[in-house]
Amino acid sequence: MGSHGIDYRTFTGWIEAPSDVGPALEGELTCEAVVVGGGLGGMSTALRLAERGVDVVLVEAEFCGHGSSSRNAGQLAGGPGGDIQLLHLLHSERLPAIVRFAENSAHFIEALIGRLGIDCDYEPTGNVGVAVSKGQMGRVRRVARILAEAGATVEVGDSAELGIPRNFIGGVREPVGGMLDPGKLTMGVRRALLASRVRVFERTRVETVEATADGVRVSVPGGRIRAGHVVLAANAFGGELAVTPKRLASPIWVTEAETAPIDPARLAALGWTSRSGLVTQHAVMQNFRLTSRHTIVTGVRRLQRGKYPLPPGRTADESVVTGLLKGVRARFPSLADVGFDRAWGGWVAVTPSWLPVAGRVADTVHYSIGCNGHGLGQAPYLGQLIADRIAGDAAHEDLLALWRERPRFLPAPAMSRAGLRAVWLVDRLADRLNAVRGV
Repeated sequence: MGSHGIDYRTFTGWIEAPSDVGPALEGELTCEAVVVGGGLGGMSTALRLAERGVDVVLVEAEFCGHGSSSRNAGQLAGGPGGDIQLLHLLHSERLPAIVRFAENSAHFIEALIGRLGIDCDYEPTGNVGVAVSKGQMGRVRRVARILAEAGATVEVGDSAELGIPRNFIGGVREPVGGMLDPGKLTMGVRRALLASRVRVFERTRVETVEATADGVRVSVPGGRIRAGHVVLAANAFGGELAVTPKRLASPIWVTEAETAPIDPARLAALGWTSRSGLVTQHAVMQNFRLTSRHTIVTGVRRLQRGKYPLPPGRTADESVVTGLLKGVRARFPSLADVGFDRAWGGWVAVTPSWLPVAGRVADTVHYSIGCNGHGLGQAPYLGQLIADRIAGDAAHEDLLALWRERPRFLPAPAMSRAGLRAVWLVDRLADRLNAVRGV
């Protein structure tokens, strides 16, 4: 427990760790395909390969669902991650395809929930990019125009029209997607995986991946796997493997926190009738969402750059959690007496382009990474698309939208510790100026 009675979790605040963690791989195996990483992306890839009749092995360093798949805020986004205005400036021709991919990702998760019968408290509420100042409302209108031109369905309105708390000026609603419990979703997919034909080895950290003349060789502490193909689906942890393309993504620590339970009457008084997830229009946003536990989960506000190897067993930084609480009290003044019960965090991968990326290092070594905070829907959908290609299908148009034939990536100075600190300072300065102006 930290100060103020907050439970700082080394896993997630949504669920407890599973009690049936499987054994590590010992000895040598041969298979048609091996998936490295047991998050939603890796599990989806392996499940799809097995459905297509491929003999597949999945290896995971901890237990399936241990990483960011179960640590996020549970906002299933139907739009691209990153700065939409910047994406439009740098990738305007690709943006319609990226929007289509994002919306299809959300629909994929909705279908997966139904097909696997997972009870994860899903609410198809959509999400709202909210404005906390007049300047941010101008940004909202620009973002809405860009998304609409790219083919997205969006709605701009004030707080009453969008059914969001009255302390926000307004926003842009993306109706595709909604809210769910990511812990329940991830464990539901894990149960399906363990019940499938996939051979799953947890507690198995990959040491090396090597392309060979007849496929790939994956080495782990207790043995080795020979396969025809490998899919790297380790998200931010992929950078620990030498085979991963250099500068593919930066490992970024993202923090989440959950309030103590709040009287339902007090929540109703906020005017949050849509129950949509909220994302502020800061350079580094703060998100807010309601839960079935009558709490508010909030996160991000500050990004922290990691260094390989990523430290195990990390908890959220107390100063970041304090900043998140300030954000809650600034946006919901009537809840100023409400504190946090728990806080946690996880590693995500952010690409230099802020676009999700898929590709191959060699004919037999595939990778998917960098959904840039929107991996809850996009990572598992991308995993299915890669699995279908390995199984012999022509590449889907959504996969082609993200595909990089040459694994070469530019440095990302904005993702340095100094760059992230500067962005945080700009956001806080803007908040202070808006408070002084009363907007």
